[in-house]
Amino acid sequence: MSDNFPPSPSSIIQRKVAIAACFGTFLEWYDFLTFASLATYFSTLFFPQENPVAALLASLATFGVGMLVRPLGAALFGSMGDKYGRRPVFIATIVLMGLATFFVGLLPTYAQAGMLAPVLLLVLRLLQGLSVGGEIGGAAVYLTEHAPAGKRGFYTSVLQLMGPLGILVSTLQVVLLQSYLSAEDFQAWGWRVPFLLSIVLLMISIKSRVNMYESPVFLHLREKHNLSKAPLRECLRNPHTLGRMLLLFSCISAGGSLLFFSSQIYANVYLKSVVRLDPQTASALVMLSTLVLFPLTIYFGWLSDRIGRRPVLLAGLLVGCLAIFPVFKGLMHYGNPTLERFNSEVAVGLYGESCGYDPFTETKNDCERNQQLLAKLGVSYTLYPAQVPNETLVRIGTREVIGYKSGELTRMLKAEGWTEQANPEQVNRLMIFLLLLIPVIAVGLITGPQTATLAELFPARTRYTAVALPHNLSAGWIGGMSPFMITLLSVKAGNALSGMWYPVGLLTMAFVIGLIFLPETRNVSLED
Repeated sequence: MSDNFPPSPSSIIQRKVAIAACFGTFLEWYDFLTFASLATYFSTLFFPQENPVAALLASLATFGVGMLVRPLGAALFGSMGDKYGRRPVFIATIVLMGLATFFVGLLPTYAQAGMLAPVLLLVLRLLQGLSVGGEIGGAAVYLTEHAPAGKRGFYTSVLQLMGPLGILVSTLQVVLLQSYLSAEDFQAWGWRVPFLLSIVLLMISIKSRVNMYESPVFLHLREKHNLSKAPLRECLRNPHTLGRMLLLFSCISAGGSLLFFSSQIYANVYLKSVVRLDPQTASALVMLSTLVLFPLTIYFGWLSDRIGRRPVLLAGLLVGCLAIFPVFKGLMHYGNPTLERFNSEVAVGLYGESCGYDPFTETKNDCERNQQLLAKLGVSYTLYPAQVPNETLVRIGTREVIGYKSGELTRMLKAEGWTEQANPEQVNRLMIFLLLLIPVIAVGLITGPQTATLAELFPARTRYTAVALPHNLSAGWIGGMSPFMITLLSVKAGNALSGMWYPVGLLTMAFVIGLIFLPETRNVSLED
C-alpha cells in the first residue's frame, strides 16, 4: 500500500490512524503487562522455591529485565523510524511482541525443565522489551504528527489509555480464570491462557497496521530530502536536542513511569504480599481504580490544550511525591488493621552477628534465616548486635526464640497478634479504592498531556529517536525497575514502607527539575 494519503476527509484519516496506533499499542501493553499481573505466580512456576523471597524478587527482576532492554529497542527502531518511516517500524514491533508473548504461554515450568525454563522466559522477556522500546515513544510521535492543531493534548491522550487498558484486560482475565478454575488448575495451566489468547489480538493488530498511512510530517521531510542519515548521532551532537532529551529522561518520563508502576503494578503486589489481601480482592480493587484513569487522562489531555502542558504535568509530579507514603500506609490501615497494629505495637527485635541477609543468595546462618522468615511473613523488625557472642535471638514483645526455629517463631507471632492473612470482615474496600484513586489522579495529570509533549519537544527530522531513547531509558531503568527496587529496599530495611523512598525521592527530583527547566510546548509547530 502506498503511504500517500487517499482523497478522504482528514477526520476519517485521523480516526483510522488513532484506531490503528492505539490498538497496536494496547496489544504491546497487554502482552508486556500480562507478565506483571502474573509476577507472583511466576515466582513459583519458573524459579526454585528454596528461597521464596528470592523467587518473588527474581520474578520481579525478570519483569524489570524487559524494561532494561527497552532503550536498545528504542535506539534500533527509533533510528529506523526516522530514516525509513514510522509505518514499517510499527509493523515489525507488533509482530515481535505478539510472537514472544504467545511463546511464553508454551514454556515449560521449572518443575518440567529445570533451569532451562527461566532462561527461556528471560529470552522471551528480552524480545518483548526490545519491541516495547520501538513502540512506546514512536507511537506518540506518529499519533501527534496526525493530530489536529489546537487539540493535540485531547486527541493524543487516548494513546496513554492503552497501558491501563492492557492492565485492565489482562487483570480481568486473571480474575475470571481464578474464579472459574481451582487454585491447582490455575497453577497448572490456567496462567497460560492470557498469553495464548494474544495470538488473536496479534492477527487483528497486524491487519490494522498494514492499513496505516505514513506520517505527513515524515512524508514532507522525505519530499524535501531532509531526512537524517544518522538520527542518533545527530541527537547526541545537538546541544539543544540533547538537553531536551535529558529533561524528558529525568522529569516527564521518570515521573510518569514511577507513578504508573507504583499505582498500577506495585500496588497490586503490595496488597497481595504485604497487606496480605486475597489475590482476587486485591486485583479487583486495582482494576476498579484503573477504570477511573480513562476519563481522567482524556480530561487532563483536554485541559492541557486550554491552560498548557507545563502546569498540568507539574501538578501530577507534585501530587505523586506528596501522596505515595500516606496512600501506601493507608492501604495497610484499611486492608489489614490487625497486622498494622501488630507491627506498630509489638516490638520485634533480631539480635545476631553476620546478619547480612541477601535475597539473591542462600542464607548462611541462623540470623539470616530469621531475616528471611520475617520478610516472608511481612513482619517489621529491628536488627541489633548479638547480646551473647555467636547466639541469635528473636524477641517478640516479651517472648524470645533462640536460634532459628521457624515453627516456634510463627506460633509466638500469632500469640502476640500477628495474622497470616487479612481478615475479610476487617477489610475496608471502599477506603482502599479511594486511596488507590489518589495516585491514579497523579498518573492522569501526567499521562493526559504526555503524548503530545513528547513529540512537541523535538525537531521533526530526529523526533522518533529523540523521543524513544530517553523515554524508554527512563521508563525502563527507573520506572520499570521500581517494583523490584521497592521490594528489595523494604526487605533490606525490615519494613515494607521503607522501599517507598525510591519513588518519592525520584518524583521530588523530577518536580524540581520540571519547575526549573520544563518549557511550554502547547503551540509549537511539528514541521520544524
